[in-house]
Amino acid sequence: MSEFPRTTIEDASLSRLMIGTNWFMGFSHTSRAKDNHINEHMTSRRIADVLEAFMTAGVDTLYGHSPAPKMIDAIKDAEDRTGRKCYKIAIPTLNIGPGPDARAETERILDQYAALDLTICMPHQATTDALVDRRARCIRDGEMYMQMIRQRGMIPGLSTHMPETPIYADEGALDAATYVQIYNAAGFLMQIEVDWVHRMIWQRAKPVITIKPLAAGRLHPLVGLAFSWATLRDCDAIAVGTMTPDEARELVDISLSILARRGSDVELQRTRSKASIDGR
Repeated sequence: MSEFPRTTIEDASLSRLMIGTNWFMGFSHTSRAKDNHINEHMTSRRIADVLEAFMTAGVDTLYGHSPAPKMIDAIKDAEDRTGRKCYKIAIPTLNIGPGPDARAETERILDQYAALDLTICMPHQATTDALVDRRARCIRDGEMYMQMIRQRGMIPGLSTHMPETPIYADEGALDAATYVQIYNAAGFLMQIEVDWVHRMIWQRAKPVITIKPLAAGRLHPLVGLAFSWATLRDCDAIAVGTMTPDEARELVDISLSILARRGSDVELQRTRSKASIDGR
């Protein structure tokens, strides 16, 4: 079995290429019609087909796991097919409101996610970024949520779209083992310029998981992956999603060719306009 390059987050060995889940769960960042198509098309069996292609290549880390039955069934199916464990990272939305009822709901949510045999649990951007205090340069109540995750046997991290979040977490010595950051050559959904986020990532004390490397399909895979692999540290990871096993295999081959500085063996798409290039 082949093995994709890996990183270590605390005591967990994870593939540096991670399997994104937006294209499984209907979050296209394109249109409602596209979201509907994904939700109708991506059954548990089809998700398992994609997972099998990734996991066979040593890409065994899933970013964005959820309690959705089709995800749970797909992971078990892919693990059975490949004989390989899928390492799961979840990004739950927590109730950060005041009072005991909010705390009780968050406890319930974390219990539900802990039952999924997660490796890492990172409160979703909708939770994390609501806690960021730019004035005080801190993440309010961040330590409380990190402790709640630790108590359930999961490695805590922070999923965020704000470039300030990892900085404030490091400054406050927050018990977060890793951070998420949007990072792509197009600057898609990024809050500040790409070069600023690039420097922020390189200055972090923890590994960073980057998301949306292909700008939700707006960048060609070779372009988006070449930028990310060339500008990240060896400890950092890239989460990328797709809808078919062939696309998964292409993403793996393109990534490996970039990392090895060799040409890719991916079969190129053919149109009539290219017939004059290779005579076919």
